Amino acid sequence: MTTQVYDGVLADNIDVLPERFERKYYLVAGEVGLAYGLLRHLCLSASEYPSEQINSLYFDTAGLEQHERSAAGDYNKDKVRIRWYGEDNDISGMRNVFIELKSRRGFTSTKQRLKLSVSAMSLNPGNLIRGIVPRTLLMDTLARFGCFPHEMLHPVIKISYWRRRFSEILTGQRVSLDCHIRSSMVMPGRGNGEKELELPGGVIEIKGLAMDLPPSLSRMRMLYLDWTRFSKYSSCIDSHLEEPGSMGRLSPSGRITQL
Repeated sequence: MTTQVYDGVLADNIDVLPERFERKYYLVAGEVGLAYGLLRHLCLSASEYPSEQINSLYFDTAGLEQHERSAAGDYNKDKVRIRWYGEDNDISGMRNVFIELKSRRGFTSTKQRLKLSVSAMSLNPGNLIRGIVPRTLLMDTLARFGCFPHEMLHPVIKISYWRRRFSEILTGQRVSLDCHIRSSMVMPGRGNGEKELELPGGVIEIKGLAMDLPPSLSRMRMLYLDWTRFSKYSSCIDSHLEEPGSMGRLSPSGRITQL
């Protein structure tokens, strides 16, 4: 893999992840512990990075076009984000980040990403409004992905969560459990000025080459009850745009979480 320099930022070659099916299952707060216990029993813990914090800075148009498409259930949509891993207590030296384009077409999704090395200071919450990388680098990278936004993209929201990764025993399909989903608005003038909100509950994601559930996971009855197009991005945006104190504010659309 070769390394290139863009405006002082070190960048590796583009990675293209193969097309895959994704199934997501939203869990209310009381189900997360049970789901974790079942997954530990039915799956193998991932050999690499079995658990870690994932952070993403999402980009969208001034009118939040991608959020609106996701909220409307559009099956053809793209998400632009910069992702990095680990907790936010390291603010010195350099950190690896990924510019990512995640594209969903129907029930399948693909992801393209470019690995970069940036100053850890650019990941400081107060600096996220600058977008982590130069705008020219972001747009040039999206063009290399074959994506040409018709409107300017802005940093909108930072979302962090804790992911536990598993591998289904028989098929090797990737399974993850995400919880402690926290978000902070970055775009000026949006939201209610709150520093951070956390969505209760969590989400199971199953990714593989087939739509069918792996045999071992068919025992998890909750997976038959709640297959959803749950979007962390869209749900977190909604929670910040809703009036504080409104019913169901911190739950996905159409669901009321009992705390």
